[in-house]
Amino acid sequence: MKLKILTLTAMVSALCAVGAMIKIPVGVTSAALDSAPAFLGAVFLPPPLAGIAAAIGHIVSAGIGGFQMGPFHLLIAVEMYLVVWGFAKLHQLNYPILKWGYAIIANGILSPLPFYWLISPKMFYAVTPGIFIATIVNLVIVAICMPVLSKVIVRRGAHE
Repeated sequence: MKLKILTLTAMVSALCAVGAMIKIPVGVTSAALDSAPAFLGAVFLPPPLAGIAAAIGHIVSAGIGGFQMGPFHLLIAVEMYLVVWGFAKLHQLNYPILKWGYAIIANGILSPLPFYWLISPKMFYAVTPGIFIATIVNLVIVAICMPVLSKVIVRRGAHE
């Protein structure tokens, strides 16, 4: 693997950590801007590395919040990996509309779904609206920044 790609992955992970410190007040759960940099990483990182950056971002965000859900944060980190990996793959395959719908549904609705059975239906219904709102906030940031970042990446030849 090229040093340039590893460095970009580390930078995106660091930006996810910074975003993890910017909390979104959404009720009973803690949400942050930790996934926006990982979604932006889809522009210039391979899908697996963008997913790793997202998982790292979640672990940092959970750590800042005191790991309120204990080991469940590992499951959430895996979910974040899969969501961002899928978004990056759809971006790579040039599915501009589908990637946004996928990200909203996968992160905002499906990611909290395991907790319906693992903790309780009440937990699922309590956290899902907040996670959905945080997903929208993160994706709005990405939608604003992605076109500009794409132009810069193409101009600078960062894909090489």
